[in-house]
Amino acid sequence: MDKKKIIKLAKKDFEEAWIESGKSVTKAHHDKEYPRLRYNMGKSHILCDTISQIRQAYLQLGFQETYNPVFIDEKDVYKQFGPEAAAVLDRCFYLAGLPRPDIGIGMDKIEKIEKIGVNVDEDKIQSLQDIFRGYKKGTVDGDDLVHEVSVALNIEDYLGLKVLEKIFPEIKGLEAVANKTTLRSHMTSGWFISLGHIHDKVKLPLKMFSIDRCFRREQKEDSSHLTSYHSASCIIVDDEVPLDTGMAVSESLLEYFGFSKFKFLADEKKSKYYIPGTQTEVYGYHPKLKQWIEIATFGLYSPISLAEYGVDKEVMNLGVGAERIAMVLNQINDIREMVYPQIYSTPKFSDRDIATMLHINYYPSTIDGKILMNKIIDTWTKNATANSPCEFTIYDGDFLGGKINLKTVEEEKNTNLLGPAATNEIYIYNGNIIGVPIKESDDKIIEETKKNGINTNINYIQALAAQAAYQIEEMMVSNQDIITLKTTIARSISDINLKLDKLALNNITSNNKEIDIRGPIFSTLICKRKY
Repeated sequence: MDKKKIIKLAKKDFEEAWIESGKSVTKAHHDKEYPRLRYNMGKSHILCDTISQIRQAYLQLGFQETYNPVFIDEKDVYKQFGPEAAAVLDRCFYLAGLPRPDIGIGMDKIEKIEKIGVNVDEDKIQSLQDIFRGYKKGTVDGDDLVHEVSVALNIEDYLGLKVLEKIFPEIKGLEAVANKTTLRSHMTSGWFISLGHIHDKVKLPLKMFSIDRCFRREQKEDSSHLTSYHSASCIIVDDEVPLDTGMAVSESLLEYFGFSKFKFLADEKKSKYYIPGTQTEVYGYHPKLKQWIEIATFGLYSPISLAEYGVDKEVMNLGVGAERIAMVLNQINDIREMVYPQIYSTPKFSDRDIATMLHINYYPSTIDGKILMNKIIDTWTKNATANSPCEFTIYDGDFLGGKINLKTVEEEKNTNLLGPAATNEIYIYNGNIIGVPIKESDDKIIEETKKNGINTNINYIQALAAQAAYQIEEMMVSNQDIITLKTTIARSISDINLKLDKLALNNITSNNKEIDIRGPIFSTLICKRKY
C-alpha cells in the first residue's frame, strides 16, 4: 500500500483506513504457501544463552528458582534503604496511569451522534451511560470500550470508534498521572518482599535464585549502561549465615563459566541494606581472556531492613549481572550492540551466509534453453585450452520452434579458445568473494582459499553459458537472425552474469572486504537462425 496515502487516510478516518489495509493481503506464490513453506531452526540470542547457563549453574548448586515482585511501592524502598531511599528513588521509574473520566451525555452530544448517522433512543442512551459508568469504575476495560459502545448503540465498530473520537474528547485528551509504585531497580527490592512472606513457613536453610529484569533510570544509555538489565540473584537464609558463604557460592557459580581464580574486595558503595563491612565485590580470572574481571557482588542483609519485614534470620545475597557475564564471555565491548544488535550493530554474515546470497543472474527459462546451456558448458570445458585460431560447433538443430547453428570461435592466433580465467570458480573466504583458478597455484592465498573457503559451486563458464542460452532464447522470440556474444575481461561480478544481494554487498563494503573476480575470459559465441 502507498504509505503516505494510508497515513493520510488514517488521520482522517482510522477505522476506514484499517479496513482498507485488509485489501493489501494478496495470495502468495504457491511455493510460499503451507505446507510447502517451511523454516529451518533459528538462532538463539547471546544473552538468552548466558541466562540459561546461569540458571543451570544455580540449579546444580541446589538453589530453588523463583520470581520476585517487579512492582515495588515507594514505601518498600524506604524500608530497605532508610534515609538513603530518597537518593535511591532518583534512579527508579515511577508508574503512571490514565485517570478514567466522568463522561456525560447531554443533548448536544446526542444531536452530534445522530448527525453522523446513528439512530438513538432512550434505551440506547441508557446503555451508553451504563458503559461509561462501568468504564469509570473499572468494570469495562479500556480496550473493550469501542466494542461496548458499538453494542450499546447497535452499530458497527468503525462507527463506535467515530462516536468516541468525534464526540467524546474527554477520552482523547487524558494525561497520565504518576502514582507511588516503582519498577524494581534491583532484585533486592523483590527479595525483601518475598522474604517477608516465606521466612517462617519453610525449612531452613532456604536457598533461592531469581533471574529477571530490573529497571534503572539512567541519565543515558551507553556502551555499559541500559535502562533495563537482567539480575541473576540468589539468597541463602538460615539462623546463621557466615560471610564466607558468599565467597563459596561465587566461586562455585563462576567456575561453571571457566573462571579459575577468584579474589574478593570490599565494595566502597556500602549499600544500607547490607550489614556494614559485608558488601563484597567478586573478581574472577578467566584464563582464555587472561584478565581479572569484576563479575558479582554479595553481602549479608542488614537486620534493620529485614526487621521491617518481620524477618529474624540471617540472609546472604549474591547478585550477578547476566549482561556482564555475556559481554565478558563473548568479548563484547558495547552492551547495546550485544542486547540490541538489530539496532546498534551491522549484521555480520558468515561465509556460508554470503554464499547463499550470490546468484546466477540471467538463466534460461525453457527446457530447450537449459539443454543448450549444458551443451555450451560441455564444449567450453573440453576445448578451453584448444590452440587458436579455432572453431567448434556447439549445436546445430531445432530450437524453440526454429533451427539454429551455434558455434564458439577464437580468431586470434597463438592463444586459446578461452582466456585463462574462464574456468575459475567462485569461493567465499573471510567475507571476501574470490575467483579462484581450479589448477594448483603457487599463490598461498589462493590455495588457502580453496582449502578453507566456501565453494559456491559456480564457475565462470557455467554463469556465462546460462547468460548465453538466455540471450539465444530472446533472439528466437524477437526474430533476430544472428547474434554474437563476446566476453573479454571480467572486472565485476556482473561481467560473469552474477548478482549479489544488496545485504551481502553492504556487509562486504562496511567490513572492508573485497570482491575480486578479475581475469581474462575472451569467449565468443556466434548463433545464427537457419531457414
